[in-house]
Amino acid sequence: MACNKKENVKKITSIGGSALIEGIMMRGPKNINIAVRTGEDKIETEEITVKPISSKGKFFRLPLIRGVVGMIDSFTLSYKSLMLSADKAINSIEADEEEMSKFERWLNDKLGEKFMNVIMTIASVLGVALALVLFFWLPTFLYSLLTKLTITPAVDAFIANGATQSAFEVVVKMLLFFGYILIVSQMEDMKRVFMYHGAEHKTIFCYESDEELTVQNIRKHSRFHPRCGTSFIVIMLLLGFFIGLFVPQFPLLGVWGTVLRTGIKILLLPLTVGIGYELIKLCGKYDNWFTRIIAAPGLWAQRFTTREPDDKMLEVAIAAITPVIPDDGSDIVSCN
Repeated sequence: MACNKKENVKKITSIGGSALIEGIMMRGPKNINIAVRTGEDKIETEEITVKPISSKGKFFRLPLIRGVVGMIDSFTLSYKSLMLSADKAINSIEADEEEMSKFERWLNDKLGEKFMNVIMTIASVLGVALALVLFFWLPTFLYSLLTKLTITPAVDAFIANGATQSAFEVVVKMLLFFGYILIVSQMEDMKRVFMYHGAEHKTIFCYESDEELTVQNIRKHSRFHPRCGTSFIVIMLLLGFFIGLFVPQFPLLGVWGTVLRTGIKILLLPLTVGIGYELIKLCGKYDNWFTRIIAAPGLWAQRFTTREPDDKMLEVAIAAITPVIPDDGSDIVSCN
């Protein structure tokens, strides 16, 4: 059992987090805390409560099952944390009532928070629907168009191969994912979120190195961490290749064959999530040639989803992690 030698960490913690709007959420074994910068010299913190599904019984903590449960819990927690951070960040900006239109003022007075909740719910549903279309239906549809081309018998046979289709679909998914990240990274607000993401990773590495949580100590650590949501997504995309090998092709059904294959892949999503979760846990707990190979693509992908933070962001990260560090060491997974 070994810790990350490159970072020279002394222990591995179960504490994890996520970047928010002008803030960071940290989740420990006993509590969850968010910290948001609301002024040049002001950081607001708040403890939040989300009852995890895994607490409802041993079944939800079984291998593979716990991965699906963990993803649902993470989405719930991330959504709640994001809404809280957005609320704190917006409230820190003084609204100029004179510049609001009559319609905007009416929406704010009559609907207020309820209106925003409705908008966020609709946006979330549309976002999930769009993700299913782009990452499950579109790659299969594009490949179905490719199979209609008649080139040479050898090329046609290669295209008709199940492994070829699975590899093609993974490449399309990767291009879509990184293309999206590159586009949103050009937005100033998203750049700051990626910087907070880097601050979260560096702070956890500092804590795992048994160093005092100061801006100076945290600054020297890496922003690439093996237990990251980006790594999890990349692992799931790569797993799609192997799982896709077992999903049958339906060339005789035409467009309905594309729909049927897409449906089967969606039904297999919990299996993909479960396996991906177990692999990311291995990468976080052990450091050997096998886990380094698994973690490598995700660590490389974090070059797109993290950026070097400034000192103000590191202060927010310290405020976020400090309250969730237990006194009894119950967060320690392993150590040297």
